[in-house]
Amino acid sequence: MKTDKFASVQRRSIINIIVLVSAAVLIFRLFQMQILEQQSYDLKASDNSIKNIEMIPLRGRFLDRNGKIIVSNKPAYTLRITPIDYDKKLNPILEAVMDLEPGSIDQLLKKNKIYSKYLPVRIKRDVDFSVVAWLEENSEKLPGVDYVIEMQRDYPAGISGSHMFGYTKEIPPSQLAKENDYYKPGDYVGHTGIEKYYEKYLRGIKGNKFVIVNSKRKVIGRYKNGSDDITADKGDDLILSIDADAQRTAEQEFKGMKGALVAIEPKTGEILALVSAPEYNLKMFSYVTPKEFLDSLYNNPEKPLFNRATMSVKPPGSTFKIMEAVAALDLGLINTNTTFFCNGGFTYGRFFKCHGVHGHINVVHAIEKSCNTYFYNLIYKIGLDRWKEYATKFGFGKNTNIDIGEEVPGLIPDNNYYEKIYGPEWPKSIMASLGIGQGEVSVTPLQLAQYVALIANDGKSFTPHIVKGYRKENESEINLFKFDKIDLGIKKEVFDIVKEGMFLVVQGQGTATHIRTDEFTIAGKTGTAQNPHGKDHALFIAYAPADNPQIAIAVVVENVGFGGTYAAPIAKKVMEAYLLQKKQTPKLDSQKMAEIKVQKEKEPVAN
Repeated sequence: MKTDKFASVQRRSIINIIVLVSAAVLIFRLFQMQILEQQSYDLKASDNSIKNIEMIPLRGRFLDRNGKIIVSNKPAYTLRITPIDYDKKLNPILEAVMDLEPGSIDQLLKKNKIYSKYLPVRIKRDVDFSVVAWLEENSEKLPGVDYVIEMQRDYPAGISGSHMFGYTKEIPPSQLAKENDYYKPGDYVGHTGIEKYYEKYLRGIKGNKFVIVNSKRKVIGRYKNGSDDITADKGDDLILSIDADAQRTAEQEFKGMKGALVAIEPKTGEILALVSAPEYNLKMFSYVTPKEFLDSLYNNPEKPLFNRATMSVKPPGSTFKIMEAVAALDLGLINTNTTFFCNGGFTYGRFFKCHGVHGHINVVHAIEKSCNTYFYNLIYKIGLDRWKEYATKFGFGKNTNIDIGEEVPGLIPDNNYYEKIYGPEWPKSIMASLGIGQGEVSVTPLQLAQYVALIANDGKSFTPHIVKGYRKENESEINLFKFDKIDLGIKKEVFDIVKEGMFLVVQGQGTATHIRTDEFTIAGKTGTAQNPHGKDHALFIAYAPADNPQIAIAVVVENVGFGGTYAAPIAKKVMEAYLLQKKQTPKLDSQKMAEIKVQKEKEPVAN
């Protein structure tokens, strides 16, 4: 009996200890969970009830040099699917409602499978409001399906600018892997042109919106009445150097043609108009671009996606005679009294024709009459390597570094170039063709525009650029970009001589007299580039007013014939659009303002 009693007491003690220890453990865990780890469990609870919606900022707008909005944003509905909550059985219904190809939703979901299943996948942008209304009505039956209001690009000024403005597109996986600190799958990013070059200014800063969701992940309200929300900051507006009227006129003049036009303000290097024709419809890239539209662009023999202004290279024809004259004058090889005799051509191994018989002619009238014979003689006087040296000074044979990224350098041949092809004893007769801008020499319209801008402003300008600066939201101050200064180091007297010849091309008895106007004086030079595959290409370079250049322009029209006939009239129209809108402004005041502007805004600092 004593033994049983002892065992009973021992058993009770053990049980009591177990109970006390268990109670202590439970009390400690409750204390730990309720007091010590309260914040951690609150966060876990929040994960289950609070949804963070990333807010995409408005993209920065483009304004022209006069403050006109030329690229802006407009609201559009985007349908999204969150994979964790979505039932794929809904695919046929959604595809029918949104007029999507069968299987397209499944393809998009598979494409984004490498990312988190909690991340919404954009299925279709620019959804019609009737579809949005249907989504609202049937939201309970569409788990994982929602829509957001996003912004897409709008072009309110009636300007295309496709090769200049560029477009945005969904960020590719390769870029996303490098820049995932900002971008998420489905985000749009600048892909070409200004949109790409200035992406970091335009994209803005993302925000966050916190909402409360129920067990079915349906939004039931704002979290803390939005006190923790972070507002998205709109991207910076870009102030372009483009003049909307000049740009619109240039685009209209190139309707139905192939070619390019670039107009520059000589003193500053600011681009006033840039056209590559044919263009394409940027609005089609504002949302998910139909495959049929892309195929039509890729397969179009006119190559509308190709930027002819910066990437199309052709012989400069007679427009290059100005460069040659500058080189000979600057080297002291000729002066205004130096003449060559033109009897209709020039002989060096074979006979090279001139388009007229000009007799004894000096450099000024050789430019006016575009005498081939004079410049056949001149290139042999200069020599090939020095000829290339001056061409390179003017920016040929290298990139201009324009702020839209895509361009090619063209080709300025020299002795080494021909030795590689023909050997040390290469035929020197080749140089005659180079003397009139034919043969292997090739340039872009942009390079020609920079070249004529430098002539107009006596060898001084800045790197050609389209964007002057940026302005932050709710701020009036414009933050100006700085661009490299260009100074050829050539005497003004040299430019005065060639500019007299260019003046006579239009105002004298030259090859572009038909574009004279009483409103202002134009100085220019026509050119015709030989084309072995069809009609020749028409070229024209010019600046105006001749006594105070405010616009310099290069026009290339493909496969039409003579420069004076086809390219020069286009240049005149664009000059009128730009200069006549300022007709009421006194010239002296405009000039003073331009000089102050150059001194203040432009310093020789690299961008």
